[in-house]
Amino acid sequence: MTQHRYESPLVSRYASDQMARLWSAHHRAVLWRRLWVALAEAQAELGLPISQEQLQELREHVEDVDLQRVAQYERRFRHDVMAHVHAYADQCPKARGIIHLGATSCYVTDNADLLVIREALQLVRRRLVGVLAALAQQAQRYRDLPCLAYTHFQTAQPTTVGKRLCLWAYDLLLDFEELEHRLKNLRLRGVKGTTGTQASFLQLFDGDHQKVLELERRVAAKLGFEHTYPITGQTYPRKVDMQVLDLLAQIAASAHKAATDLRLLQHHHELEEPFEREQIGSSAMAYKRNPMRAERICALARVVLSLQSSPAMTHSVQWLERTLDDSANRRVVLPEAFLATDGLLILYRNVVSGLVVYPQVIRRRLEQELPFLATERILMEAVRRGGDRQRLHERIRQHSQAAAQAIKEHGQPNDLIQRLQADPEFAQVPWEQVLDAESYIGRAPQQVDEFLQQHLQPLLDRFPQAQQEDAQVEV
Repeated sequence: MTQHRYESPLVSRYASDQMARLWSAHHRAVLWRRLWVALAEAQAELGLPISQEQLQELREHVEDVDLQRVAQYERRFRHDVMAHVHAYADQCPKARGIIHLGATSCYVTDNADLLVIREALQLVRRRLVGVLAALAQQAQRYRDLPCLAYTHFQTAQPTTVGKRLCLWAYDLLLDFEELEHRLKNLRLRGVKGTTGTQASFLQLFDGDHQKVLELERRVAAKLGFEHTYPITGQTYPRKVDMQVLDLLAQIAASAHKAATDLRLLQHHHELEEPFEREQIGSSAMAYKRNPMRAERICALARVVLSLQSSPAMTHSVQWLERTLDDSANRRVVLPEAFLATDGLLILYRNVVSGLVVYPQVIRRRLEQELPFLATERILMEAVRRGGDRQRLHERIRQHSQAAAQAIKEHGQPNDLIQRLQADPEFAQVPWEQVLDAESYIGRAPQQVDEFLQQHLQPLLDRFPQAQQEDAQVEV
């Protein structure tokens, strides 16, 4: 069917159905009704004249939201919450008079946002565990495969493929710890009233402060929260949105870094992302195997990073008890940031799970650079066998420059070792020993084992189901 309305690519192409449903209009409306039911139940429990018949009527119609009728009311009233109140009341005529009793709009809007944020963070947590599980598996598989390491994207002391994958995993592990902290400290706004003073609820309970406090506690408990924010204006502190977007930006930055590493290494033909049998890399260049999934991770990560500043600006201009210039902004920023994060983590797991490693290419590149990396050890071994350190250093310098010139100016292979082996000054050097690539990787394999066993596996053991979940979206 031809589409005549813009649809966010985050929903149609990248994010999962699970994340898209969390931010849907229907899910939000259901949460509003759950909030109204929780409020009415707690009010009835504390003595307000609300009957069980009214409560049952409210419960029966939590899920069957008629969004078209809501839209009709909103066109009349120009107020989204009151439109939902009237649509709900049409279905619950006996409870009409007690829906939204004592509450302000932010009772449903803000509390529902916090409920969705909690659900969305839990889904992001499952995605993170899935990526970490895939990284752990590949890191263990390639724990001791020597490869060139790079600083400044220039050749440096060798590492292993597994150790490099642990670098990616540790970034995400730090993000996971931050996510756990945010989930632990996320609270409900609660029942605070129009400006956060709870005046309307104090009036409903004839000045009984303890009943107002108990009302808030019970509502929070019904919605699965142990705590509410102790001080609010009309809204929950918009700083909370800042904290959430900062977390998502950290995850995005970690994924962007790993995907960029992969793109660089795919250029060297050392690693590749999965490439399907009938996949086309380029419409013009049929031979191409472009790192399109890694590039897409980077693209989605930049979406999240670009959204990070918006909640900070919103928080900074919330005059006094609140302004409404946050509403339209948050309707866009919060869902888009979560949808993009969801999409990039799905891609990240897919790429790591199907990672293609080319040991022969890796070995060849390492052997090409190893002669230069080995010169310090060659020097030490020659000195140990009676050579003059300064004279040997000069001989290595001369041979190294000659070999480098042959490589750069004439395209010849690196023959530094052959030059040194032909020099009588280095006749006693144990060449097989100094050219053993595995002797240059230090404790990299052991570091992989220690990291996986001591830090990553305990986390993975807590979430066995998340490791088995399918992404449920095509990549």
